[in-house]
Amino acid sequence: MLRGRDRRGVTAAAAKPAAPPGEATPSVDPDERVRQLEARVAELEASERKLATERDILRKAAKYFAGETNW
Repeated sequence: MLRGRDRRGVTAAAAKPAAPPGEATPSVDPDERVRQLEARVAELEASERKLATERDILRKAAKYFAGETNW
């Protein structure tokens, strides 16, 4: 089952359910919380770039194959 996640680029940490909204993380130190949030933002930005690249590739492939069909 883990292979499917690996293939999609989902890590075990990302596959874990997130804490319910409004529930604070165990970290009390505000500086540590800021570091965690900055790391999460960086992770989400990297994911967004990857998804945008994949979307562009799929659009180009669809355009290419749509031009090749001679029905």
